[in-house]
Amino acid sequence: MERSAGILLPIFSLPGAYGAGVLGTEAREFVDFLRDAGQKWWQILPIGPTGAGNSPYTSESTFAGSPLLIDLEHLAAEGLLDRSDLEGARVPPSDRIDYGELYRLREPLLRKAFQRARGKGDEAVRAFAEKNPWLAEYVLYRAAKIHFENAAWFDWPDEGLRRHEPEALDRWRRELQEDVAFRSYVQYWFFTQWAELKDYANGNGVGIIGDMPIYVSLDSADVWSERGEFLLDGEGRPSKVAGVPPDYFSEEGQLWGNPLYDWPAMKRDGFGWWIRRVEGASRLFDAIRIDHFRGLESYWAVPAGSDTAKTGAWEKGPGMDLLRVLISWFPKTTYIAEDLGILTDDVHRLREEAGLPGMKVLEFAFSGPDNAYLPHHYKPGCICYTGTHDNDTAAGWYAHASEEERAFVKTYLGVSDAGSAARALLRCGQGSVAELFVAQMQDYLGLGSEARLNVPGVAEGNWRWRLLPGQVTEALAEEIRAMTAAFSRC
Repeated sequence: MERSAGILLPIFSLPGAYGAGVLGTEAREFVDFLRDAGQKWWQILPIGPTGAGNSPYTSESTFAGSPLLIDLEHLAAEGLLDRSDLEGARVPPSDRIDYGELYRLREPLLRKAFQRARGKGDEAVRAFAEKNPWLAEYVLYRAAKIHFENAAWFDWPDEGLRRHEPEALDRWRRELQEDVAFRSYVQYWFFTQWAELKDYANGNGVGIIGDMPIYVSLDSADVWSERGEFLLDGEGRPSKVAGVPPDYFSEEGQLWGNPLYDWPAMKRDGFGWWIRRVEGASRLFDAIRIDHFRGLESYWAVPAGSDTAKTGAWEKGPGMDLLRVLISWFPKTTYIAEDLGILTDDVHRLREEAGLPGMKVLEFAFSGPDNAYLPHHYKPGCICYTGTHDNDTAAGWYAHASEEERAFVKTYLGVSDAGSAARALLRCGQGSVAELFVAQMQDYLGLGSEARLNVPGVAEGNWRWRLLPGQVTEALAEEIRAMTAAFSRC
């Protein structure tokens, strides 16, 4: 990457009248803001359909898009919804997403749009399906899940469907053909709108950094349709699951519960599943952040049924066997290694051998002068963040920092209050030698912990914060651009 800057903001955190951010006018206006602020990159979170806890990291598909991000105004402009429909879906401005209300309002409108589009758009949807083989699996998975009252696929009463047997698949596709068709349209709308937004961003000199979670959810179309890629028993249950040991975020570790990959089987197949996955991501994004990169060197395997992640153990990952394949298949794709957590020399060597930039997080830096995350230790070939989606905002971080950290912040940055510390972190990151500097949008707004996106290890209350109308202004863009230009990042 050339020397540049970007802002981290999930699509769902955009402002708008319909309960959560979508791929519409507000998204294009944010692109305009980034352009005017001298930012080259917009980093987002995963955009798939979410599962438990509304987390973008527990998606029902690694390929599909979230229906909640579809722009209703776009559907109305195509004549698929009336203005009265849109009025009924509007909600009062709020900096919190009410997911229950969002689901209640969104699904009926998408179904109404489907009824109007049926017949007229079938050919376009068929063409979309031919280009995206994953679609047939996902829409049947989703339709069956609804039919069986939201039960996980491994609890479906039809054994043949559970086992993904061809005869059962054909029978259920006929049985659920109306819902299968509806969900195919929804995905077509999502990817059509996404392509328009990406074209708009790129046309304004803004690239999109997408986040690719290392693991997928057990209850997902991916595991149901390709269970041979994962370590599961005959009933589709894992004996070990993913997580991380105790760390900065949690004394108990984090018990993610995702199924682990059958890496030897994937290697024998030439890592075909990963090739398909990255091919899909490379069409959506201009750069891909590989979440939990250290898991490619060694991953934390926890016995299924454990109460915490403490009972896990390290097991060897695919390393360069996988990365060599992905880099050779997609040589023009820009990758970012999320090399955070408990790191070893082997993890650093793997990232360096692959030639990928790693991450430096300023909120981890202030334990003392020897901390590797302090900017005076950086070497070219890294990306600096104030904090990630798992961190507090810069102001919130300082407000909850230890006395020792605050003392070192005062020594290193010359500030001693939350607002000044947040501002100093921005200038510190902008001025570093890192090729790319990324800050959360909340940090430029000076917001505290009330605007935090996620608290790792806490199941409820995350992924809800969003911008209010009018919070992002021309004056703020000018201010950010001045800072960005001062450090030669425009």
